[in-house]
Amino acid sequence: MPLRSAAGAPVVPASAAPVFAPGRAAAEEVPRPVPGSDNLPGIVKPLPAEWFVRRDSNAEMRWDALRDADGKAAVGRHVPVERFFVRNHTSTPLIDPVGWRLRLFGSGLHGAPPPERALGFGLDDLRALPATRIDALIECAGNGRSYFDRQQGERAPGTPWTLGSIGSASWRGVRLAEVLRAAGLTDRAVDVLPTGLDPDYVVDGTNYGPVRRPLPIAKALDDALLAYEMNGAPLTPDHGAPVRLVVPGWVGIASIKWVGSIEVADHPLHSPWNTDFYRMFGPGHPPGGGPALTTQVVKSAFELAEGARLTAGREHRLHGRSWSGTAPVRLVEVSTDGGRSWRRAELAEEPRAAGWTRWSVDWRPERPGRYELRARATDRGGATQPEWAAFNREGYLFGAVVAHPVTVL
Repeated sequence: MPLRSAAGAPVVPASAAPVFAPGRAAAEEVPRPVPGSDNLPGIVKPLPAEWFVRRDSNAEMRWDALRDADGKAAVGRHVPVERFFVRNHTSTPLIDPVGWRLRLFGSGLHGAPPPERALGFGLDDLRALPATRIDALIECAGNGRSYFDRQQGERAPGTPWTLGSIGSASWRGVRLAEVLRAAGLTDRAVDVLPTGLDPDYVVDGTNYGPVRRPLPIAKALDDALLAYEMNGAPLTPDHGAPVRLVVPGWVGIASIKWVGSIEVADHPLHSPWNTDFYRMFGPGHPPGGGPALTTQVVKSAFELAEGARLTAGREHRLHGRSWSGTAPVRLVEVSTDGGRSWRRAELAEEPRAAGWTRWSVDWRPERPGRYELRARATDRGGATQPEWAAFNREGYLFGAVVAHPVTVL
């Protein structure tokens, strides 16, 4: 009898249908920028300057773009796909959704299929399984990295993100747990290793292969989602089409884009993305590095450009958003005098786990001059943004209060 998924859809061997191999797919199918367009090399969608800050092969969201010229909200709880930030280690591959298969293999499955005998789920097979919709943030582990240098005088290499390598969306797909069980998950499974179909990551002559990072089976079975829709529409190439992983609350590297295979093992798995990268190195950390990064820290951002010009003697409504990877936000406080005094902001909605909370506060500056605005959040688990963030060599998880300069005229 042919193997079938939990919903009765056939599960075919991966060799029965074409799958774009990671390196070859990238070399043959990565789009080239159109002369005169707003694209970056290797990114498909336009990147207008009013929405994005270009950073090498990445595009950071502008926080002030969440408000229109009249100060009204231009973006709600979910960031539209066209405005969503882009984090690529290499380039965006174009993958044929008809020929795509998700390959599952390994010692944590019944029969322990090797890679060459992997079980394959097509997009229709995933859609035949029970669908789940979640709201979740995707946030790069290096979000806020530039503030280690700007505020603390400790420079970290890597993309100099401010606070815009984050986005919130409504994701629809199938729970990773459903697919693992349909593939024959055993109670011996320890780790799963999703691997993307993006180009190999090569740095200083070292080829690290396609992006891949192990996920403990407990998290895989908890809330991880294999998403095929974003904000009610099929995924687009820059955001992981045809299928990506969404791991709520964890650093963005866990939410592998363009998933092509998943190894399920009865022992711990490793890749450069949980050994060489995405761990804490440097002063105060173990000589071989700390544990692989998981949950995000508490952060806050103003929906206002740095250096914005405001009018003296007039009341201004300041808006922003706060979030945490471990618990819903409970409290947001704002300072308009560089941190000398604080007052409570008004929350726009009931805070939720794995999402950000919008807030606002009124401010009437009477005198012209330069001011530093600050916002700090506390989540329901008791975590509060500190004044100073412990440094690490790669600049991960900056969670300190950010000084936001404005000028009053």
